[in-house]
Amino acid sequence: MTDSRLAPRPLARLGTLLGAPGWRRIALLRRVAAGVLAAFALVLAVAPGPDRAGVPVVVAAVDVVAGATLAPHHLAVRHWPAELVPGGALPDQAGAEGRVLVGAARAGEPITDTRLAGPTAALGAPPGSAAVPVRLADAGAAALLVPGSTVDVVTLGAASDDPIVLAVGASVLAVLPPDSPSSGRLVLVAMPSAVAARVAAASLSEQVAVTLR
Repeated sequence: MTDSRLAPRPLARLGTLLGAPGWRRIALLRRVAAGVLAAFALVLAVAPGPDRAGVPVVVAAVDVVAGATLAPHHLAVRHWPAELVPGGALPDQAGAEGRVLVGAARAGEPITDTRLAGPTAALGAPPGSAAVPVRLADAGAAALLVPGSTVDVVTLGAASDDPIVLAVGASVLAVLPPDSPSSGRLVLVAMPSAVAARVAAASLSEQVAVTLR
């Protein structure tokens, strides 16, 4: 058996050092304190802080077309760094479900409050219809529209004097404020679902106008 005096245990060595002259005791205490502080700093570095997990942000789970009424499968919650969260971002899906998406959204794109209109039913869209946002370049025409107005949605044909009627008897649900002074006004109109996709596609690549009835 090994003599404990030849191989002193750590506690015995600590007791010996504590009983040593003052300068050795102080040096030991400094080393112990430095070790404790280093361990504490390491714990703080690896432990998640209050913002380390990020801020919950509602994003599009899939590509969503303009005018779609948002359902749970359209949405997901992701955690973003607080400094990257856009203004008006929603923290949970309840604030977006059942509302109409004004502009198309790509998968992973944050859904902000300005991208949403009220529920389709609450806006007065009849059953079997879809809400489509149409951007009007003519601000004067948009100023004439109010919720409940009936319009035809038209675009230019191959010739300037050959207009194409995209939708007949569409109902205006909302007239939204412009995104910027240089952008056209968005008008949310309800129309039969069969023609809604055609109008939405045309509004992305062509100039679209409305005529009042």
